[in-house]
Amino acid sequence: MKFLGKIEEFLQLEILDPKKCNTLEQQVESSLTILWFTENGNDFIIDGKPYTFKKGEIVFLTEFHKVIPKKINKVHFLRFNRKFYCILHNDSEVSCKGILFFGATQLPIITIPNNELKKFKTLWEMFSIEMQSNDKLQIEMLQMMLKRYLILCARIYKSQENFPSEKTDSDIVREFNFLVEQHFREKHSVKDYADLLHKSPKTLSNIFSKIGYKTPLQYIHDRKLLEAKRSLQYSNLSIKEIAYEIGFEDIQSFSRFFKKHEGLSPSEFKQSTVREKLPTLKE
Repeated sequence: MKFLGKIEEFLQLEILDPKKCNTLEQQVESSLTILWFTENGNDFIIDGKPYTFKKGEIVFLTEFHKVIPKKINKVHFLRFNRKFYCILHNDSEVSCKGILFFGATQLPIITIPNNELKKFKTLWEMFSIEMQSNDKLQIEMLQMMLKRYLILCARIYKSQENFPSEKTDSDIVREFNFLVEQHFREKHSVKDYADLLHKSPKTLSNIFSKIGYKTPLQYIHDRKLLEAKRSLQYSNLSIKEIAYEIGFEDIQSFSRFFKKHEGLSPSEFKQSTVREKLPTLKE
């Protein structure tokens, strides 16, 4: 089951078995994946390292992980992109995602305690039912459920106190992305984030180049653009207010930025989304 929003918000919910393991190989840009194993004997190679996952374990993956499934029995698969999750206004909850996806320095794995299992099963059932809805409230309901899912997982992960310290290049990239999520409104240069990571801008750019993803500046711009589109699509803020909210000093610089990356002006984008919302008149 898949949800696709108007500004490319993406959420996918599936139960995988040996016949459906190809779902794991499908690529979704800026995606985050949660695998909840409900049977024993699941063999994977993740970033070149072999893993065997047991019943009740959950693993958290980003787009930066290279995942090769070798054997799957039964897995509850949840994948969403940042465009879906970051529409949420509650920035305080970003820390849940940070701990699970960007805050860890090795593969985050939790085991669901027996006394928590009923919560996960109930939430999954509600998730599945809501995925079949088709009204204006669906995206808000799905976001609320995802948020609760992340909080349940984060609580368990915190209780395990499993926070190793050694960092790899891919860990630095994930931490950079987490910092951008936290600070994109007020920090706009690569140097700002390099300072937070105690790296030079050149070192940070070299790490991104070596791994083969976008440049650090592209990630910053993508996050600002996403927030602009979100506000234009869902809020009643004026274009000037949106510009200031994202950290632009004036509406002209914001408009130039938006048109350069999106191909049309903020007002044109807003008008196009308004037209999509208007009901179609029947003759």
